Amino acid sequence: MTTFVYTHDDCLQHDTGPGHPESPQRLEAVLAALRAPEFAALHWEPAPLGSVEQVLRVHATPYVEEVRRSAPREGYHLLDAGDTVMSTGTWNAVMRCVGATCAAVDAVVLGRAANAFCATRPCGHHAEADRAMGFCVFNQAAIAALHARHAHGLARIAVVDFDVHHGNGTQHCFERDPDLFFGSSHQSPFYPGTGARHERGVADNIVNIPLERGTGSATFRRLMRDEMLPALRRFAPELVIVSAGFDAHELDPLGGLAFTDDDYAWITRELLAVAREHAGSRVISTLEGGYSAQGLATGAAAHVRTLLQG
Repeated sequence: MTTFVYTHDDCLQHDTGPGHPESPQRLEAVLAALRAPEFAALHWEPAPLGSVEQVLRVHATPYVEEVRRSAPREGYHLLDAGDTVMSTGTWNAVMRCVGATCAAVDAVVLGRAANAFCATRPCGHHAEADRAMGFCVFNQAAIAALHARHAHGLARIAVVDFDVHHGNGTQHCFERDPDLFFGSSHQSPFYPGTGARHERGVADNIVNIPLERGTGSATFRRLMRDEMLPALRRFAPELVIVSAGFDAHELDPLGGLAFTDDDYAWITRELLAVAREHAGSRVISTLEGGYSAQGLATGAAAHVRTLLQG
């Protein structure tokens, strides 16, 4: 078995307009990096279209219908106050994101893949049950978690998010369910303004690690080692889902943290270790943010390289 990569050209057809940071070039940079000779052992799969049934496990019916109706025949449509854009290609792109994560869960749980990475866009972790936020339309990490429960009977599922922004949508989906764990390291204060330490969920199943602007490797690793990883082990997940954002990279123009490629390799190794101990090595990962082409490419490569090494 090897690492599966799920992607689809439809994800490049989500057009956010001139100057928007969440551009198709982000995904192109990741795909170019993962097609280097060192990644020859990766197994590439086309991301299928997800189903509305899968989306509705997380998102409210009126919101899903609004998104579907809002797809323009030309030009753009704003789903929120100004930064979550729909174009003619957005509906198919977001449904490929959903399909990728659910197919990745299937492949890993059924033993076809050692683990999986979903190279898709747009990102999803800000999307709430009833609204778009922060470039995100549907929350594919949360959808994947509930798909694992519905399709495979897994009970205890964890999402760990190391994007520079707090994954408010995932937290809100998980915080009232003691069998769902959400852990996030993120810059604070910063968009979207959530993710304080006191936000702990109904059963201490939410772990937030806010980081001051300028935080680098040493503090990130110490707090993850001392707080996040022990909490994840206590939770004992049956599946680990990674919201893999690379906008905490030192090169990122939007973020203010100073992570390196080695940090992404390190945290990936640590999450794989937890999955070996508790989850039968079941790990899937989905691309979230990252707005430096170089930082995104090398950060994602470090992450996937470590997945491939197991």
